Amino acid sequence: MLLQKTIKSIQPVNRDLYACAQAALNRLTKPVGSLGRLEGLAAQYVAMTQLFPPTVPEALVFTLAADHGVAEEGVSAYPSSVTAQMVQNFINGGAAINVLARQVGAKVRVVDMGVQSDLGNLPGLIVHKVGMGTKNFLKGPAMSREEAVQSIESGIRLIMDAYAEGIRLVGLGEMGIGNTTASSAITVVMTGRPVAEVTGYGTGVDAQTLTRKIQVIEQGIQVNTPDARDPVDVLGKVGGFEIGGLVGMMLGGAACHIPVVLDGFITGAAALLAITLAPHCKAYMIPSHVSAEPGHRMAMEFLGFRPLLDLDLRLGEGTGACLAIGLLQASLACLTQMATFESAGVDEAVGPASEMV
Repeated sequence: MLLQKTIKSIQPVNRDLYACAQAALNRLTKPVGSLGRLEGLAAQYVAMTQLFPPTVPEALVFTLAADHGVAEEGVSAYPSSVTAQMVQNFINGGAAINVLARQVGAKVRVVDMGVQSDLGNLPGLIVHKVGMGTKNFLKGPAMSREEAVQSIESGIRLIMDAYAEGIRLVGLGEMGIGNTTASSAITVVMTGRPVAEVTGYGTGVDAQTLTRKIQVIEQGIQVNTPDARDPVDVLGKVGGFEIGGLVGMMLGGAACHIPVVLDGFITGAAALLAITLAPHCKAYMIPSHVSAEPGHRMAMEFLGFRPLLDLDLRLGEGTGACLAIGLLQASLACLTQMATFESAGVDEAVGPASEMV
């Protein structure tokens, strides 16, 4: 099985290369550590990819789309038809993810993981359709265990194909009406936090709809009893096809030594599942931002992540990941393009680095 084979192949990042990159950063014409978290980003990239000296990579952003049966419970401000319409918008280049990706020179690939509409042979669309949307988890499991595994393995294959193309940096995004409901359910199960604390306004629902959303999640968890010790069970019972694809890309990225840049709440929920399946894959993830969704902050805290940005984003699609990709590219440009004290003929510090201004 591809899933088990991938999990077994994931190794810890190379800490020796991290140290080499940090030593190189310390020789650059600046006080030691003065570029702050940018320095850690560059060293982290080197340790993940095992490329030293690195080049500034072009990035590829995947936006995975799928529908959720639970949306029929009125938990979103938008109808499910919007998922397919936004897929067309992504393909046409008119969405926020397209704009922000262009700013950092990243390409966007849109993947149909389970949109409930038949999108046909839409030019530029990658199809890994597991089903025509998940089932309503208020009435039973969102998908079968076999479908859950299929969605994860589709994500693994996507990133393996990207690796074969020479891609060494991937941003993760998603689209799916109802997916903050599924992600809230996953986060509740995996962190043990109360539903009312985890669940947010998603697409911008009103207070009455938020109350209904919380009730649906509570009842769905009671109906399905997902097992937090078995992430595939959790995905199958209350998750989504695009969330499974994200899990697979996180696992595949770690196996291929490709850094994966997380986006918002949906990718945070997927990370809870992926890291439980394979703890070493955490070291290959870069958390881009903390979302305005309360559950995302809780997921990041639970995983011990410190996101780079806090901009009250709650769009998804990979938008926050694009912003962080720009920071990572900047960090690598500094590592590879700045002069050293020796090459620039600049005197080095005469006292401890902590005394430098």
